[in-house]
Parts: sequence; structure tokens; C-alpha cells
Amino acid sequence: MNKKRNMTEGTVEALIEALEDEYRARATYRKVIETFGPVRPFINIVEAEDRHASALLRQFERLDIQPPEDTWAGRVEAPPSIAAACEAAVAAEIENAAMYDRLLSVVDDPAVRNVLLNLQDASQNRHLPAFQRYLERSQG
Repeated sequence: MNKKRNMTEGTVEALIEALEDEYRARATYRKVIETFGPVRPFINIVEAEDRHASALLRQFERLDIQPPEDTWAGRVEAPPSIAAACEAAVAAEIENAAMYDRLLSVVDDPAVRNVLLNLQDASQNRHLPAFQRYLERSQG
């Protein structure tokens, strides 16, 4: 029984960390848009970050857990250029995949696992390539 409780605590901690990561990414991408205007790929991906946060919030609600508030607005700064913002985003999306690998190892709830897998997939197969494409075009 203690093992089950620890796994449940792991699931809760994983949800919190994932939501904080989505909040941070969303705030960062909003700051880029605020600074440089409605530039791609940030305008598309910031909307995806909203959907990702919503998917996680539905899991908090389903499990009757109080989610952390989004306190990231005003805590992030925009990089000096769009290219620098994309470089930072590439690094963040790579770190995001590692974070999800780690979180998935402690999550026992099948619905939460599914959400985390979907978010990891979106990060690696849509967001990361979008930022990489921008950098390739801007350098070539």
C-alpha cells in the first residue's frame, strides 16, 4: 500500500512539474510575441501551450487536486532576437523530452500517462521541428 501511495505522490508531483513547464513555455513564447510581434512559429506554438496546460488542468480536476497557479507572467524575458528565441526554444524542447521521460517513469495513472505522452509527442514532433526549421531558414 505504501508503494501505491508513493506512486500516487509521484503522479501528483509529475503533474505539477509538467504544468509548471507548460506555464513557463507559454509565458516565454508570449513574451517573444509581445516583444517581436506575431511571429511564427511562436504564434502557433503559444496556442499549443494553452492546449497543453488545459489538458493537464483537466487531469488535476479529474483527480481532485488543486493545481498550482500560473505565476510565470512577468518572470521571463525575451531573448535579443527571434533567432535567439528559437535557439532557446530548441534547447527547451529537447529538455522537455527528457523531463517527460523522467516524469513518465513515476506516473502510475493511465490517463495522466497518456496526456504526458501526447504532450511529449507534440513537443518533439511538432514544436521542436518548427523551431529548427526557422533556424535553418534564417541561417541559409
